[in-house]
Amino acid sequence: MTTPLENEINALKKELISMWILVQSQLNKAREAMVQFDKDLAREILIKEKRVNSFELKIDRDCENIFALHCPVAVDLRFLLAALKINTNLERIGDIASGIAFYVVQSSVNFNVESLESTSLLRMYDEAVNIFIDTRTAFEQEDTVLARSIFKRDDVLDTINLNAPIAIAELIKADPDSMPEALYILSIIRKLERVGDQSKNIAEEIIFYVEAKILKHLESSKRRLEGE
Repeated sequence: MTTPLENEINALKKELISMWILVQSQLNKAREAMVQFDKDLAREILIKEKRVNSFELKIDRDCENIFALHCPVAVDLRFLLAALKINTNLERIGDIASGIAFYVVQSSVNFNVESLESTSLLRMYDEAVNIFIDTRTAFEQEDTVLARSIFKRDDVLDTINLNAPIAIAELIKADPDSMPEALYILSIIRKLERVGDQSKNIAEEIIFYVEAKILKHLESSKRRLEGE
């Protein structure tokens, strides 16, 4: 028989997963809007951003209520602390999807698929979405091995982001008229790099509540020792 606290925790977990699915849908639709240059779909994403924000507020309130009513300890406490941070990260990824949709609405020229491929933007987008999907799987299954794999896979996004200025410069050099499009592409690459960062933050929180380890502090301590 489950306790009232366990029921609340399970309900909260389901809410987070629902928000995850919504944000993933926003990311996927933003990619489609970008490739198809579908301004109507982009506007739909901007409207749905309000749902993401409402989700965040509700999950925050639910966490606060559980704290106030049940005074959780041990793994339940760690889960709630992680849930609050994951909630924030999900909302920020939702903002990124909206930002990409906003570029589609604002742009006066469509995005050339060859340009999206030559700058590795499409590859980056697909990997960012796959990483994000795997964070949800890791969360649902409490799989810290999968969560840890996120850190290494984010290197792909970082590398594409690092090489982006050169790729963009070559694009503009080949066709000076493509400058507006090229600058939007660079901005989208920057946003996708942040999807990777937010996903890493989520992975850290999963490991924290499952294993009671705070990786950020461990990593910063390691860096200090290496620097000495």
